[in-house]
Amino acid sequence: MAAVSVCRPQCGGFSFENCKRNTLLEANVSKLGCSLPPARKTGTTICGVVYKDGVVLGADTRATEGMVVADKNCSKIHYISPNIYCCGAGTAADTEMTTQLISSNLELHSLSTNRLPRVATANRMLKQMLFRYQGYIGAALVLGGVDCNGPHLYSIYPHGSTDKLPYVTMGSGSLAAMAVFEDRFKPNMEEEEAKQLVRDAIAAGIFNDLGSGSNIDLCVITKGKVDYLRPHDEANKKGVRTGDYKYKHGTTGVLTKQVTPLQLEVMDESVQTMDTS
Repeated sequence: MAAVSVCRPQCGGFSFENCKRNTLLEANVSKLGCSLPPARKTGTTICGVVYKDGVVLGADTRATEGMVVADKNCSKIHYISPNIYCCGAGTAADTEMTTQLISSNLELHSLSTNRLPRVATANRMLKQMLFRYQGYIGAALVLGGVDCNGPHLYSIYPHGSTDKLPYVTMGSGSLAAMAVFEDRFKPNMEEEEAKQLVRDAIAAGIFNDLGSGSNIDLCVITKGKVDYLRPHDEANKKGVRTGDYKYKHGTTGVLTKQVTPLQLEVMDESVQTMDTS
């Protein structure tokens, strides 16, 4: 049976068997009164760029939970090793735990080899772990660092595919950030020029994407030195109220008033320190 399927000639074009299968499954699920889980939209803007002497990574600091801003100042640039850092977009717990696990494994690798780990090693470990889970770990990463072979920058997707490029963006605000990079990037930039470029790319994501906001964090990695700037800049500063919205007592009339007494037993509670001598 296997020989028959191997010898069968390949049909040209794309195969839409999975599309038909998904449509059939969706129709049957709706008949049972159920609904398929919707795709989870995450909000973040992260990016990185290679310049003359190293790598500059950047990220915003807004963490969202649906349409609610859960944290205005979260850290999205994670430590991997002394010469490697990683920006995370997607599910916050997945990015946090994935980078911590790889950081721990790289530390063991560094101790066994008695040298700093290479960026390609961290990239291989991350992509193999994410591919093993087939995209169920929602971590989209921008990995950057400097090793014995110079500066390196990778983008790692949740399913395990990677790109090695001079500038990368990830997250829901990545298109706005990429527009800034494609317009102003040039090889062998100076450090201040690269920092300003990454800052403007993150700011573009903040102003054009509702899931990105608050401050801009930068991480400048050079050979033997890491400069973690948190916060580097505040792109969207809060304005000052121009008017006073306090009203005098009695502005709104009270129509009815009812007081219900509560039968409560008041108890005294005292705290004593334990003698540990």
